[in-house]
Amino acid sequence: MKRITLRLILTSLLTLVCNSSALADSSDDIVVVANVSHEQATLTREQVRNLFMGASVGYQLYPVALPPQNRTRSLFNAKVIGMAESRIQSYWAQMKFTGRLTPPEEVRNEREMLAYLTHNKGSIGYLTADTELPEDLVVLFSTD
Repeated sequence: MKRITLRLILTSLLTLVCNSSALADSSDDIVVVANVSHEQATLTREQVRNLFMGASVGYQLYPVALPPQNRTRSLFNAKVIGMAESRIQSYWAQMKFTGRLTPPEEVRNEREMLAYLTHNKGSIGYLTADTELPEDLVVLFSTD
């Protein structure tokens, strides 16, 4: 009896782990969304990277970031920026110290990111691709 119960528990745990891994993989893609009126606009990975690192890309866009420990930010850094968080923090410390650039506005979580983007024209941010977006936000770039 104990052996059957243990086997059932282990099978259930294995199924749960496999299903949660599949769910985790589905949200590894990142979308960069903005509150802009021109729906035809798209950005390249390089333009998004430059924008979030303080450069101008020819559009009046104002980047918004998630906090450093956030999983979505880690995915964005890896897939779009192409740098580790420590290098990004070092870069922004240097830019702030020299007075050349200021880092993107930061919000606490994805829910606040959606609210900020929805209420601020010209703002641009990133979310996982499985995030349900309000119709007034436009996807400008996707990692899928």
